[in-house]
Amino acid sequence: MAEPATETQAAAPVVALLKNELDIVIPTIRNLDFLEMWRPFFQPYHLIIVQDGDPSKTIKVPEGFDYELYNRNDINRILGPKASCISFKDSACRCFGYMVSKKKYIFTIDDDCFVAKDPSGKAINALEQHIKNLLSPSTPFFFNTLYDPFREGADFVRGYPFSLREGVPTAASHGLWLNIPDYDAPTQLVKPLERNTRYVDAVLTIPKGTLFPMCGMNLAFNRELIGPAMYFGLMGDGQPIGRYDDMWAGWCTKVICDHLGLGVKTGLPYIFHSKASNPFVNLRKEYKGIYWQEEIIPFFQQAVLPKDCTTVQKCYIELAKQVKEKLSKVDPYFDKLADAMVTWIEAWDELNPTGPVPNGKAA
Repeated sequence: MAEPATETQAAAPVVALLKNELDIVIPTIRNLDFLEMWRPFFQPYHLIIVQDGDPSKTIKVPEGFDYELYNRNDINRILGPKASCISFKDSACRCFGYMVSKKKYIFTIDDDCFVAKDPSGKAINALEQHIKNLLSPSTPFFFNTLYDPFREGADFVRGYPFSLREGVPTAASHGLWLNIPDYDAPTQLVKPLERNTRYVDAVLTIPKGTLFPMCGMNLAFNRELIGPAMYFGLMGDGQPIGRYDDMWAGWCTKVICDHLGLGVKTGLPYIFHSKASNPFVNLRKEYKGIYWQEEIIPFFQQAVLPKDCTTVQKCYIELAKQVKEKLSKVDPYFDKLADAMVTWIEAWDELNPTGPVPNGKAA
């Protein structure tokens, strides 16, 4: 069975790539003792901690970390009436951290994710691998059968068009998990003891026109390229659905990346996911989503954005309009979600007033 690396194994000195250009965003309801294991990798970076639940509770952060911590009172104070777009009692609250960051890149991780080991027993620096993914191009328009051609020891295979070998900017890097897989509640219930021990040494670009279920527990992205699309929706307290926050952001992000000519990678790095959440609690949160996704996914598969949508903000507002027009018939919740999507963009632009910059060319 896969085991997490120990603190000693993780203690080798590391080079802090993009030290001044990247924030680590962590949603939590508990003391962040898990950071001790990540200290060799995370300590050089600035942390943005978004405290969910009771704002009067004190969250303890190990000494030596550079961080800012926001609770619900802070969110309400900073966003005012627009705070309604930030979920409560759900890890979707993390996207507030994306909004207040001023860095080019974001890495987000859950507080039950530990340092994993590769097959040789070496501790995996997940952040370093995400950065490598983000700094190398993606190839969404033609699939390379050796996966990521920009990795050391790989290249474009015979028959790959030379006109496409330059690739496109990578907007997001989606990492995976050893030990507890990211399963939905029905799969958890029928496979309660299943653990992922398989380490696949591969990174690939998700092809244009292909959606994927994005998991937010081990994720990095270029905030300047795609940040406004990384809205984790209205989930949790007061909402009829939970545990679809990261997937909603992933579907929106992928449609917009396809339109703007940007790439999304998945595969390495792995983290060690330490504990499975309660499948019965999860089922209560997910059951509407399991039903709705059969209509949500075709909606995103068929979504077309106009050519004049040349920024992420314009694309996202257009998607919100289409959500209101086409998904409100599924449930009134989507009318509310579409309004929250617009509010999110308004709040984003208020806190990031430099104005939207075109992110690639419409494809």
